[in-house]
Amino acid sequence: MRERMRNGQLYTGEPTLTAELDRAQTEVIRLNTIDGGIDPEGRHAALKAFLAGFGEGSVIRPPFYCDFGDGITIGERTFINSTCTMLDVNTITIGSECDIASGVHIVTAEHPIDPVARRADWEMGRPIAIGDGVWIGAGVIVCPGVTIGENSVIGAGSVVTRDIPPGVVAYGNPCRVAREIGPEDAIEIPQRPLD
Repeated sequence: MRERMRNGQLYTGEPTLTAELDRAQTEVIRLNTIDGGIDPEGRHAALKAFLAGFGEGSVIRPPFYCDFGDGITIGERTFINSTCTMLDVNTITIGSECDIASGVHIVTAEHPIDPVARRADWEMGRPIAIGDGVWIGAGVIVCPGVTIGENSVIGAGSVVTRDIPPGVVAYGNPCRVAREIGPEDAIEIPQRPLD
C-alpha cells in the first residue's frame, strides 16, 4: 500500500502503513518540543533525520504537522513559520530560499469523488512542487497536484487549485494570476552592518 500511496494510486490504510503513520506522528510530537531558540543545531539535525531532505540554513518553526515526513524535501535557506501542515502521502518538494507563512496547508492527499470508493476508505495523493524563491502568504491552502513556479508570490488566504507559473503574483479562491513580477517591484536593499 505504501508504494501505491507514493505512486498516486488508490490505497487504503492497512495495519503496516497505519503503524508507520503512528510512529511518524510520535516523532512529530517530539520534534515540536525541540526549542530552536535554545538548540537550533539539534532541531535542524532532528528535522534533517526525519524529512526526506532538509537543506542547510532552513528553519521550520514549531508547531509543525505532517503525515509521514519522508515524503517532504526542503531546499536550503527556506523559512517555514509556525502551524504549517504538510500532508505527505505523496511527495512535497519545496525549493531553496522560500518563505512560507504561518497556517499554510500543503496537502497531497485526496479522496475519490465516487462515494462507494470513498466510504470504503480508499484515498490517493498527487505530488506538490514549489520552486525556489517562492513566497506563500499566511493561511494559504495548496491542493494536490499543484506546481508553483520559481519566485512567485501567493497572497494570504488563497486556495491554490491549479499550477501557478514562475515570476507572478497570484491570489484568491481559487488562486489566479494577478500580474507578472517586473522591474517596478525592485527595491533598493540596505547594506547589513558587518559583525
